[in-house]
Amino acid sequence: MKKTMKNTKKAILMVAFLATVVGFANDSNSLIKKGAKKTAIVLKNVKVGNLLTIKDNYGIVLYKEAIKTEGSYTKGFDLTQLPDGDYVFELEKDLEINTIPFTVLHNQVTFNKTDEVTYFKPYVKQDQDLVYVTKLNPELKETTINVYAINGTESTLRFSEKITNTQSIEKVFKLTKGNFKIEINSGNKEYTTFINN
Repeated sequence: MKKTMKNTKKAILMVAFLATVVGFANDSNSLIKKGAKKTAIVLKNVKVGNLLTIKDNYGIVLYKEAIKTEGSYTKGFDLTQLPDGDYVFELEKDLEINTIPFTVLHNQVTFNKTDEVTYFKPYVKQDQDLVYVTKLNPELKETTINVYAINGTESTLRFSEKITNTQSIEKVFKLTKGNFKIEINSGNKEYTTFINN
């Protein structure tokens, strides 16, 4: 009888331990971990130089930090002190921007994983007088590319194209000698690159 009780206690402890381990395992993929007052943001696959910002609904930057570690990044934020409203964490990587929106209401912070979005940035490469522009566009957002020639303080539009229903945008421009500005607008985001040829 004593042996049965001892084995039963061991079984109960083992079940409690496994439940705890499974709970932590399920939580390991979570980007947001909320504590008593602080919210810890956990970002995976970051590189040195990636930029983390917190912006309000008007796009005003409230916090900005260049990531100084490679791999995994964790930091606690007391978001309850923000005024009621909508905000977003943005992680800007080499070719993408990951957004994590959240709302503050009566000192309560709410994250909605379904509203998280990844924007793909264009890649612009110059090779002598050729400029290559590529952009991944999985959501088929309308994209406009404008190329301006810059002469002193004046700029003249040399090329403009509106691209629709295209997942992978690939363009090549042959530019003469001079200074140029390439503007790419996609999904309410604008990217600007200056070329000195």
